[in-house]
Amino acid sequence: MEKVADIASDIGEYIRQQRSNAKISLRQLSKLAGVSNPYLSQIERGVRKPSAEILQQIAKGLRISAEALYVQAGILDLPTGGPVGDAIRADTELTERQKQVLLDVYESFRRENAAAKPVQAAQAKTENPAAESKESA
Repeated sequence: MEKVADIASDIGEYIRQQRSNAKISLRQLSKLAGVSNPYLSQIERGVRKPSAEILQQIAKGLRISAEALYVQAGILDLPTGGPVGDAIRADTELTERQKQVLLDVYESFRRENAAAKPVQAAQAKTENPAAESKESA
């Protein structure tokens, strides 16, 4: 039971921090997220542990990714992405929204490069068949 209280406290503190960074009042966020002011206050104080649905509404109000809140709440595991993704996530100078945009761009480049590798390999074989026979020898 203590672990659940810790998670609720952690997610509440995280939401409060994100709200503060966004310079949004508790009342403004409650309107943007469509949750009552007292309920949001209880979440921030760690009295209540919000559902995934409520976290999604809060994420929309804060303009951050719901995934970031799910990870904080222990609903999702921290996504993998190697050292670049870890560095982006760890950067305290960036907002969650900025982090998510950078991660999305980075992953799109990685997918694009991965898709291009088979094509480049096939082109290399047709352009220089002698190099392939040397490699296999």
